Amino acid sequence: MASPVRVRFAPSPTGYLHVGGARTALFNYLFARRHRGTFVLRIEDTDQDRNVEAALSGILDGLKWLGLPWDEGPEVGGPFGPYFQSERLPRYAEAAARLLAAGKVYRCFCDPEELKRKREGALARGEPPKYDRTCLRLSQEESVARVAKGEPFALRFLMPEGETSWEDEVRGTVTFQNGILDDLVILRSDQHPTYNFAAVVDDAAMEITHVLRGDDHISNTPRQIQLYAALGTSPPRFGHLPMILGPDGTRLSKRHGAVSVTAFRDDGILPAAMVNFLALLGWAFDGEREMFTMDELVDVFTLDRVSKNPAIFNYEKLDWMNGEYFRALPLSTRAAMVASYLKETGALPESAVADRGSLERAVAAVGDRMKRPRQFLEYAGYLYVDRVEPEAQPWAELVANPHAAARLRKLATVLSEVEPFEHDPIEKVVRGLASSEGVKAGEVIMPARIALTGKKVSPGIFDVMLLLGRERTVKRLRDAADRLNAQSPAPTA
Repeated sequence: MASPVRVRFAPSPTGYLHVGGARTALFNYLFARRHRGTFVLRIEDTDQDRNVEAALSGILDGLKWLGLPWDEGPEVGGPFGPYFQSERLPRYAEAAARLLAAGKVYRCFCDPEELKRKREGALARGEPPKYDRTCLRLSQEESVARVAKGEPFALRFLMPEGETSWEDEVRGTVTFQNGILDDLVILRSDQHPTYNFAAVVDDAAMEITHVLRGDDHISNTPRQIQLYAALGTSPPRFGHLPMILGPDGTRLSKRHGAVSVTAFRDDGILPAAMVNFLALLGWAFDGEREMFTMDELVDVFTLDRVSKNPAIFNYEKLDWMNGEYFRALPLSTRAAMVASYLKETGALPESAVADRGSLERAVAAVGDRMKRPRQFLEYAGYLYVDRVEPEAQPWAELVANPHAAARLRKLATVLSEVEPFEHDPIEKVVRGLASSEGVKAGEVIMPARIALTGKKVSPGIFDVMLLLGRERTVKRLRDAADRLNAQSPAPTA
């Protein structure tokens, strides 16, 4: 690559940082780092009616959380600033004036409402909506006269005849017939630029070498290439990333679940897991390897491995991947994250959260089952209640077992006497009871699990007993036996 790589991520502060935008930012970041280039963050905030004040902080916070520091842009500055388009309006006006003087654009005085009706009419007829060039037919004298009268006007780019082609970094050769493209507005009547024009002016001024973005922008590219030509500037190289679809094959949206970076963050997804997952949305290293650190991604990321086909956002895979990262954290870190979650949600009394030793033991016992902090109470909630209410199906199985109550009562007795109340002695007496009953250990352990946790799935039963302690273990076993005696059929001979 002849010139140093310069890429940009250019979000509009109109809402949250969508995972699609985050994937685009990540690919740009990886490409820049891979080529020792520059990653620019530019805020496209010229649409004042749609800008949301809180959205900007959400975008910046999301990028920081993902670990995607920008080299130039808001908060850090740079040699090509300002990096907010709303602060670059004179540059767009100057570029538009040059194009007007060169006859590359023309004034359009058409009423917006009338244009809207024509557009709707074309769509209703099954025709592509396209400006009919009414104002192109105005003479120069008439156009100037209407300006002098104070009539509002927009500036439209006169799309040349022929075709526009480029070698896309992802899709290969792409060609558009210019005849199907509209004479796009580049400057509105309020003197604010449209997206396509501002992007071209800024990308040229900021010396952007590669524009990597979603393929929903692909129809903008021929327009932008023609604008570069009209401005006498060479275009950057373009690469269009595949669309992200939901599990059902439709475009990813809120109806599928969380779609914003902050929503995943708040739900306990780790940034390293999110980055790893996003990297695999439309890119693959060898089709087999799935786990990558950020540094590893920088080392292996290339655009020739980006797919042309849509990527499927698999929520279950993200959950699995987060579990892999979560389990790799030190126990103290996992316990601290669980404590933060419990404190923020108020799910447990402050005293329970403050007992960090007990919390760490509980997190350790849950082990690989927990993929994110919010799942802690799903697997360990039985530790923090006075009385367990068993799930319906497991309890029904105990009720139908004529031996369950007696075995629970016998187990309570041997556990009340075992010394010391530690893992190995507990295991010994539990297995000893099963042997004396002439049954497999599971015939004793499963009823005990349901009595102690209310579930058929839990951490190891001996860990459960240790976490509960002797007194609570014995009491729950006896309480369950009493309830079963009131409901269970009498054992048969």
